[in-house]
Amino acid sequence: MRINIAKSAGFCFGVKRALDIAIKTAQESKNVVMLGDIVHNEQVVSKISGYGIRKIKSLKRLKGKTLIIRAHGEPLSIFNSAKNQKYKIIDATCPMVKEIHKIASDMEKRGYRIIVIGDKKHDEVRGISGQLKNKALVIENLMNIPLAKVKTTKKACVVVQSTQRLENVLDIVNILKKHIPNLKIFNTICKPTQIKQTEIKHLPKQNDCMIIIGSKKSANTKRLYQISKSLNKESFWVNSRKEIKPVWFKNVRNVGITAGASTPKETIDEIVGYILSLKGNS
Repeated sequence: MRINIAKSAGFCFGVKRALDIAIKTAQESKNVVMLGDIVHNEQVVSKISGYGIRKIKSLKRLKGKTLIIRAHGEPLSIFNSAKNQKYKIIDATCPMVKEIHKIASDMEKRGYRIIVIGDKKHDEVRGISGQLKNKALVIENLMNIPLAKVKTTKKACVVVQSTQRLENVLDIVNILKKHIPNLKIFNTICKPTQIKQTEIKHLPKQNDCMIIIGSKKSANTKRLYQISKSLNKESFWVNSRKEIKPVWFKNVRNVGITAGASTPKETIDEIVGYILSLKGNS
C-alpha cells in the first residue's frame, strides 16, 4: 500500500508563529492567559496548557497578567478592555488575518459598507467584524444572502475569511455584483489555504481512499473534507489515530492524506504509522 501525503498537510505559517509566540511568552512570563483556544485543535491546546497558559472566558482586573491574542485575532473591544485592565498584551494574530483587519478598517473609513464572506460564528470572522465602527454584513453562502440589505447598498467592500473556499466566494460575489453599483472585492483567502485546496482537488482522484486529519472545530479542515468527499466517497475525517477504522483500507492500494492548518506533524506521523501497521498485519 502506498501513502501519498499532501505537501501542504499540517501547520500553516500563522499557526506555527502563534504557537512559537505563546511558548516563548510562557517561558518568559508568569500568569499568562488566553481568551479561548489558540487554534482549533485539541492536541495543540493540550500542549499549550502544559506550558502553564490558562484559558479564560472573560477578562478580569488582575495585576501582572499577560494576555496572548490568538491566531484568529480578536475584536478591538478586547484589546481596549485588556489595556484598561492593565494586561500586558502579546499579539499572536496571524499576519494575514491582520491584513484583513487593515483592509476592512481602511475601507470603512473611506465610506464603504463592509461585507465579510465567512462563517458567522467563527473567531476570525468575529475578529474582523470587531475592527469596525458599523456592523459588518456577514454572508456564509448563497442560501443566506440578505438580498433586501444588499439591494439597498450602493457602495460596499468585500473581504473574505482567510480559510474560505474560493468557489463559495465567487458564487456570492457574482450575486453581489448584480445589485451593488460600487463594489470593491479583496480576495483575502490566504496562500496556505489556496495551496491546500488546490492539492485536495487532485489527491482524491489519484487515491483509492482519503484521510483528512484535523479537529472537528477546524473550519479549514472541514472544507478540505467537503471537497475531498465530493470527489471521492471514500474520504474520512479524523482527529486522531483512535478514530481510524481498519475496514477503510480493505483492498486499498493508494491512500491520500492531508491535514488542516492547525494539525501538528506528530498527529500526522502517528496516523501514517498506524495505517502502515494495519496493512502489515492484514
